This record gives sequence, structure tokens and C-alpha cells, in this order.
Amino acid sequence: MIDNRLAPFGAFILRAALGIMFIAHAYLKIAVFTVPGFAGFLTQVGFPAFLAWPIILAELVGGVAILIGFHSRIASAVLLPVLLGALVVHAPNGWVFNAPNGGWEYPAFLAFAALAHILVGDGAFAIKTMISGSPSREAPLHRVA
Repeated sequence: MIDNRLAPFGAFILRAALGIMFIAHAYLKIAVFTVPGFAGFLTQVGFPAFLAWPIILAELVGGVAILIGFHSRIASAVLLPVLLGALVVHAPNGWVFNAPNGGWEYPAFLAFAALAHILVGDGAFAIKTMISGSPSREAPLHRVA
């Protein structure tokens, strides 16, 4: 049973956590790893270096969109391939993310969190909802009675 009074706040918490995580990872790639360092990492794991900026910008812009609730379900869907790419990169390192070069459980968790966000929706405090003036203009996948 879904508590219709509290569910929007739970969806907001999921949305905010996911958005903050994407923004933090974009910042990490810029400020700590540096863009050339991240590009070098991509080539080491078999991806082209030119993907560095698109990945960083996707995480940054998508993270902000998710955090503020502006077409955030679409942003989560667009970012799923980035998370699945990270999952593929970290899969050979084992399960635990604190393993050398990071394991695959954190990218897997984030991919499932993004999928949950896509299914659940924006929740409370979404900019898109505030602008439109209605609780949601998105068609629900299933209405709870």
C-alpha cells in the first residue's frame, strides 16, 4: 500500500539524493580527476576520450534538472546509459566500491535508483510542478485507488 500523503516527499528525497550525487560526480571529474585525467581514464578502459565532456556535462546538467525537478524523469532516463557504462567499467573490479578501481555495486545501485525515479516521478517541490500549477502533468503509469 502506498501512503498517498507521504509518497511525494519520499519521491522528493530520492530525486534530491540522485541529483546531488550526479552533481557531485561531475564536480569530482572536473576538480579532482581533471577533465584530461578523466579523458585518460576513459581511454584506459576502452572508451574514446572525447566522451569526457559529454559525460561530465550530462551529469552536471542532468543532476541539476533532477535536483530541481525540471523534466527530471527524462534526465534520469538520459543518464541511465552513463550509469550502465560506469557499471560495465567497474564490473571487473568486484562487488565492493572501495575495492581498487571501485566495484560495481554503487553504479548498479544508482542505476536502480534512477529507474525507480523514472517510475515514481518527481514528487514534492518539483519546479515543473510549481510552474504548471498542477500536481503532475505526466501520465501516471498506474493510479493507486
